[in-house]
Parts: sequence; C-alpha cells; structure tokens
Amino acid sequence: MMNKKIFYLLFVFTTFSWSQTLDLTGNVKDKANNDPLPGVNIVVKGTSLGASTDFDGNFVLNDVPTNSVLVVSYLGYQTQEITVTNANPLDILMEEDAESLETVVVIGYGTQKKREVTGAVSTVGTEVLDELKPIKVEQALQGTVSGVNVTSQSGAPGAGLDIRIRGISTNGANGPLVIIDGYQGDLSILNPNDIETITVLKDAQAAIYGTIGANGVVLITTKSGRKGAKTKVSYNSWVGFQETTRELPLLNATEYALILNESYAAGGQAVPFPNVSGLGVGTNWQQEVFNEAVPIISHDFSVSGGSEKIAYSISGSHLYQQGIIAPVKSDFRRNTARLSLRADLSDKVKVNTNLIYTYLDRDAINDSGLGSVLFNGLNAPPTLSPFQSNGDFSLIPSTPGLGIEIINPLAQIENTFNDFDLKKLNGTVSLDYEILENLNLTGRIGFNTTNSEGKTFAKQIDYGGKVFDVPRSSVSQNAINDDSYTLDFYGTYKNSFADAHNVTFTVGTTIYKEFGNGLFATGFDVPNNDWGFADIALANGAPPAGAITVGSYQYDERRLSFFSRLQYDYKGKYLFSAMLRRDLSTRFGPGNRVAYFPSVTAGWVVSDEEFFKESSFMNFMKFRVSYGILGNDQIPNNGYIGQLNGEGTYVFDGTLINGVAIGQLPNPDLQWEEAKKFDVGLDLKLFDNKVDIVTDYFINKRDNLLISNIPVSGIVGVSAPGGAAPTVNAGGVENKGFEFAITYKEDISDDFNFNINYNLTTLSNRVTEVNNSTGFLEGGSFGVGQPAISRMEVGQPIGYFFGYQTNGIFQNQGEVNAHPSQIALGADAAPGDLRFVDTNNDGVIDPNDRVNLGDPIPDMTMGLNLTFNYKNIDFTAYAFASIGNDMVRNYERTLTDVNRLNYVLGRWTGEGTSNTIPRVTTAATSNNVFSDFFVEDASYVRIQNIQVGYSLPQDVIDKIGMTKARIYAGVNNLYTFTKYKGYDPGASNGAPIGGGIDFGFYPIPRTYLFGINLNF
Repeated sequence: MMNKKIFYLLFVFTTFSWSQTLDLTGNVKDKANNDPLPGVNIVVKGTSLGASTDFDGNFVLNDVPTNSVLVVSYLGYQTQEITVTNANPLDILMEEDAESLETVVVIGYGTQKKREVTGAVSTVGTEVLDELKPIKVEQALQGTVSGVNVTSQSGAPGAGLDIRIRGISTNGANGPLVIIDGYQGDLSILNPNDIETITVLKDAQAAIYGTIGANGVVLITTKSGRKGAKTKVSYNSWVGFQETTRELPLLNATEYALILNESYAAGGQAVPFPNVSGLGVGTNWQQEVFNEAVPIISHDFSVSGGSEKIAYSISGSHLYQQGIIAPVKSDFRRNTARLSLRADLSDKVKVNTNLIYTYLDRDAINDSGLGSVLFNGLNAPPTLSPFQSNGDFSLIPSTPGLGIEIINPLAQIENTFNDFDLKKLNGTVSLDYEILENLNLTGRIGFNTTNSEGKTFAKQIDYGGKVFDVPRSSVSQNAINDDSYTLDFYGTYKNSFADAHNVTFTVGTTIYKEFGNGLFATGFDVPNNDWGFADIALANGAPPAGAITVGSYQYDERRLSFFSRLQYDYKGKYLFSAMLRRDLSTRFGPGNRVAYFPSVTAGWVVSDEEFFKESSFMNFMKFRVSYGILGNDQIPNNGYIGQLNGEGTYVFDGTLINGVAIGQLPNPDLQWEEAKKFDVGLDLKLFDNKVDIVTDYFINKRDNLLISNIPVSGIVGVSAPGGAAPTVNAGGVENKGFEFAITYKEDISDDFNFNINYNLTTLSNRVTEVNNSTGFLEGGSFGVGQPAISRMEVGQPIGYFFGYQTNGIFQNQGEVNAHPSQIALGADAAPGDLRFVDTNNDGVIDPNDRVNLGDPIPDMTMGLNLTFNYKNIDFTAYAFASIGNDMVRNYERTLTDVNRLNYVLGRWTGEGTSNTIPRVTTAATSNNVFSDFFVEDASYVRIQNIQVGYSLPQDVIDKIGMTKARIYAGVNNLYTFTKYKGYDPGASNGAPIGGGIDFGFYPIPRTYLFGINLNF
C-alpha cells in the first residue's frame, strides 16, 4: 500500500513538472563588443513558438514548457541551444561565425549562402584584418587564402604589392579585378579597418564579370551600420617602430683589401693595399643606410548605428610611415574618410550609399635596379669614409675597378627630391526596388575621380664623373586626371516551388567608362639650385637642343555588357548555376569588340541525402564542379589602329627637322585573351562542425595571349625610333594545381578557445604557345651588356631563367684542357674558373648550351594561422611559406673593386680548396656570365605576425561607460627562414617575364607595434 502511495506521488510530481510553463525574458548581445543585437530569432525547438529581440536586444517569450530547448540564431553568428529550467532572465552572448554554412557570401551582382556556393570562393573577415594590422589590404591575403600569392615590389613606404590568384597566366597584366561595394576600384586607396569582408572568386564563379574576370576577382565589402542598433563609437590607434629584417654579410675593410690584393696579383697587377694592418672594419655602408626605430603611426575612428529605417557608418583614418632608408626622404601618408548610409524609403524602396575619400602623399628614393640606394650601399668600398674631412660627402672614385655607376649612397639620399600627391573620391549610390514580392530591381552607379600631381627635382651635382652627374638642374612636373564610372541595372527574381525547387535568376546590364588626361613638363636651371625653388614657373633656362620638354595624353575607353545568371537547387541538395555575359570593349577593333563568356557550376550536398547518416564525425559534405570562359582586356589602348607616336626626321629646305612618324604597326584583328577555367572541389565539416576542410583541383588555360615581335617586312620601318612590329594573339599558358585548407576550432571551456587554420596550394605552370619568329619572348636583365635572362617559351614555366649550367670549378690545367673550350663566352678558362656544361654535346661552350636554370614561380605555398583566447587574453600568430621559387642574385656589380658578400672568403685559391666559388682576379674570365652560380633557391618560411592582447573585464569597462577596451602588442614580419642570400626572398618586380631578379630589393621592415582598441 505504501509503495502505491509513493508511486502515485511521484507520478503527480512528474506530471506537474512536465506540464509547467514559464514566461521568459532575456537579452542578447555580441560577445566581442557587448553590443545589443536586434532581430535575433529565439525559437522553442520542435515548435512554432518563438520571438525576436528588439532594438535593445531584449525579448519576451511566454508559455515555454520547462526543460524546453531554445534555439538562438542570427545571421553570421553561431547558433546556440539553451535548455530552460527556470524563469530567471537570460543573458545570451552570441559569437560571430565566419565559417557558418548560413553565412552570406558576396558573389557579384548578388549574394549566396555559403552552403549553396558551387564555385571556388574564399573569404577573409574583419577579425583577420584586426589581427594582422596590415598597412595595405593586399597583405591580409598572404597566407590566409589558398591559391593567392602576394609579392612585394619593395619594402619602401607606399610601394606596390602584386596579387596573383592561381598563378601567372599571361605575359601582360596578371592582377585581379577589384570590386569595392559593387564598383571597379583600387585596393591601394582603402583603409583596411573599413573592410567588413574580402571575398576572392578564383574559378568560373567570376565569369559574371566576363572580359575583366580572367585573373580572378577580389570583392570588397566595407563596413556599414545596422538598422535598429544603438550608436557605436570605435577608436583604434597603434604606433610602431621599424627596422630592417636583414643585413647582408659584406666584407669589412681588411677582408676587402686582402681580397682585392689577391685579385690584382692574380691579374698580374700591383696590389692596391700594400699595408692592410690599419684598415680595421672600415665603413659598414648598410648600417649607414639603414635606420632603426623608424616610426609608423595609425589612427582610425568610426561611428555607426541605425534606427528602424536607417543604418549609417562614418569613419576616418590617418596612417604615416617613414622608410627604414632615408626616413625623411621616403615616407608615406594616407588619410581616408568614409560614409556608408542605408535607408528604407518605403517598404519596397531602399537606397544605399558608400563614399570614400583618400589622400595619399608619398616621397620616395631610388629603391630598385642598378643605381638604387641599396645597390650603391652594397657595392661601395668599405675602405672609404662617408664624409671628407671638411664634412662634404666622399666621392666614389671613377676608376676602371669601380666604374661610373656607383656613388656614395648617403650623398644620393641627400640629393634626392620628389613629391607625389593623390586625391581620390570614389563610391556608389544604389537603389533597390521590390517591384513584386519575388522580384527586385537594382540600379547602381559607381564612380572614381582621381587627381594626382608629381614633382621631381634634379639638383646640379658632380659625383666625380659618374653617370648620375647632373650638369644642369631641372624640375619635372606632371598633373594627371583619371576618371571612371560604372552604371549597373539588373533585376533579381527569387522564388521557391513545391517546397523543393528554389530558383534565383539575375539579368542585367553594365556600362563602364574610363577616361582621363595627363600633362608633363620639364624646366631647366632651377633658381639657386634649390628644392624650394623647384617649379616650372621659375625654371626658365633654355632646354638642350632637341630635348622634348612638354608632353600630354588623353584616353577614353568603354565597355557595354549584358549578363545573366540562373541559380537552382532542389531541396538544397542539388545545386546548379549557369552564367552568360556579353561584353563589348572599345579596346579592340570593330570586328572583335563583342565576345560571349559562358560558365556553369554545380554542387551536390551529400550530407543532405537520406542514406547519409547523421553523426558527430561527419556533419557536412558537398561536392563542387565548375567550368567557364572568362576574358582579359588589359592591353594598351588603341593597339588595333596606327598612331603617330614614333619619331621621324625630315628634310625641309635642306635642314633636318625632328617630327613624328607611325609607331607600332596596328593590328585590326587584335582581341582579348581567353581564360578557360575548370575546378572540382570538396567541402567537409567534421567532429561536430569543429573541423572545416575545403579542397580544390583546378586547371586554368589561357589562350590568345598578346605576343609582340611578330615578323614583318623591314620596309615598313618597324626599326625606326618609336616604331615596332605589331602585337597579335599568339600565345598560351596553363596553370594546374591543388588547394587544401583546414580549420580546427575548439571551445575547451568558457574561458579558453582556439582556432587553427592551415592552407596549402600547389602550382604547375607551363607555356603552351608562343607563335612569333623566335618561338620565345625575352625579359629581365643581368649585369651590364648581357642578353636578357628570362624567357617565355613553349614547354617551360613562364619567366624561367635561361643561362649556363655549371658543374664545379676547374682544379688544374689538365681539367681545363680536357673540357670543351669556353672562349666563346669571353675568355679562356683557367684553374679556379667556373666549369660550364656542354649541354648539347657539340664540343664547344657557346650560347647554344643555355638551359632552364629555374623560375620565380613557387611550386607550393602554405599558410599556418593560430588564434586563441584565455579569459581576457588573446593571442594570434600568422605564418606563410613559399617553396620552390628561385631568385637571381644580381645586386653584385661585376667590377673588380666593388665590395662583395663574405661567401667570397671561401673562394678557390688552389687545387682542392673549393669546388663551388671561383677564384678572384682582375684578368678576363667568363665567371660573370649568367649561370646557375647566380641562381638561388629562394624558398622561405616567414612569421608574418604575432600579437598578444588584453581586454579589460566587462565589469570594469561598464563602470567607465565603454563596451570594449583592449590593449595589445605585436610584431609584424618577425623573421624569415631562408637560405637565400639577399634581403627578401619573397620580393618581385611584378613582371611575368623578368620577375625574381634581385637588384637589391628594399626589405620589408620588421615592425614592433603597440595599440589600443576602444568601443563606446
């Protein structure tokens, strides 16, 4: 009986417990900045009962059964599930989730959920930009996106960066198309802190951009306010101190003198330093040129928020950077101001405006090539002092051993005067009209207007008989106006049928126009030979005979495009899209102005199939495949018509008169390059969505490359000054590779979480066609007077190095006598000289023995990125690796008396002493002929960024009226592991044929930075 009573009581209690309901209240905030989140969905799992948060992030939910599970979801944030056991108010913190399958991805003229994307698309979010603190936007893509390689042209302030997406595909422009908030723009004008997301389209997904998408597309979405959000004020500031990452191991004065004595003695000449005992270490020109603790400063602020109908964001920034070489003479200043405004004019009409104003001011020194400051610093003799006893700069003697090119680098800096200023206003204004429930029309105009002015002053100076002597002072000035606008009009129809078929159809047109003009002038005899008087209006000296002192140009190019895209999926499992774009470009002749660019992509979400059993091991699987044809019209303007831009000399009344003549011969059949892109990919999510894997295999084929030097009859005058043979479409390149990216994230506890990302890209580059008279194109230079060393040739990587292969050092005369003659290279061989390989086995070493010595394209690139948070402490580290890229060492002048790297201390001095480094001598040798002795493996691993931050506890910042306060310290470009002898193994001049030849690349500085983030 007692047991029955107990059972009855338990039954009543249990029934009461399960039938009890609760009235819930709560608040939802952004975990990162403690901002309230309006519009968050809170739904009782398994029911239709739900609510949304209001303007302040608050919600009310009545009659919720006890022990129910609340599903809290918000676009771009990780979905949470919360079990309800009582009626206590809920404080919910939501964390952004850039990897969420529900994240919306920008794909051009529209968006798509990440789970539905069928192309090779990668994104970089604002959190990465915050962690890397890049000076330029391009730097944020290095090591964070598979398939993307970013190389620096120089580490000087404001210097350019080159982006290559899935390799080098053409002998012309290889940079991607940049779209900023819908208009064609320029990354260099952006403040990285203004960016919300960077999306990279790497395959046929970019075909919606037709003739301008062949090199890939980078889509920038700038930050905007949120409707219904409170006003948020953000201030970020950091200061950094820069230094060089590397000094090359040069000879000191004593070592230099001993090497020179040996060299002169070997050449049968009197030694130049009979007594070396008092020389010591001499002048370290690198330390004279490089500076330490060079400042860089960044400030930016933003104000954002919104009401029920309006969202706004206003921001401004200031960046100032001095160079580690000549800090005052080389610096960079960038000021930006930005406005983003979104407004609902009605339930059906919305307007969106984004405006950016940028001011750039850059002063620069000669930082590349023969005659650069670093080139002079590497080659100047350490036995010379920088200054004479009277305080004047020392002169580098103009002797046969030092030539007429090397000058005192400190004097060069002192006598460098230039200034470049750029003002740019660009942006978009768009209008969206929901004409029907499922049909939306968009009209958008984007514009760029740029005005730049440059001035260079050549001071009258005598360096002692050098090529850089300036007998008469001069000032050169230019004023350039570049403008463009884009007008888009397109409609988007989106609907679902029978709860299974989902269709999105987009069709529209784009008009693009770019136009501008430039004016150049040079004046001579600047008053007082002073920068303060360097102005065309004051320089009234008569120009030298025959000198052209003024010039101008103007251009006007246009595109008219029509595009369409169909996106279809069945129950979210079977995905398909097809795109077609028709482009008309005035860059080409009337017969070739129109082209069509089709593409298709497809996907299969295997994990949505019934046979795919849900498990904690594999949560999501999607196969992707795409194929499309894209174009590239980045060629010189008006190449299809003849122009009078050549030089001609005519006789009038018995007098020679300089005039003009036809320049490059026209080719009316000129047309755009064509890119055929194939990609197959697999996306996986594993272990309760903690592991995210993306893999792709791609083949990119480029046809109709523009090839010059096509043979024509000399009677047409192609050899005259300014004249040239026509350019035709007669080349091809193929890139193949594999991409792999894996991300692992784990919340160990409420106090500790981490995220690890690793990505890898392999690349195989091969030229498939060069249809001109020689079968190859040449580029790049080495030394003085030697033939070009880089080539584009069928069967080889584009831009490979072409020269002589060596197999050691001649140890004795017997080896010399037994080897084919090398006299065709300029001198008879002797013991201690490089031994060149007779690759064609014809018994003589001559230019026919040149072979592939390597190329600057890496076989593999990798990125490894780590972030973790413990309580209020955060840590990030980013690393990048490039494997298999080669570089040519060309910063050593091939003269007898210049300084050298200390590897020469291991030179050949007798039989058996060295089999890698040749002897030193002033006598004629062929050791300086371009060979694999000057080609080095430039593979490297670079620690790009390390940063540690501390955020004040929430209860502390609440008291001072803030939502976030964080301080941090970090190091950018911490260290580079490499065997390459030069400054920067990752540098390139950007040329597809001739890149990777090192004239002494200005190194990217190491920067120690300290900063603060404040949100109100």
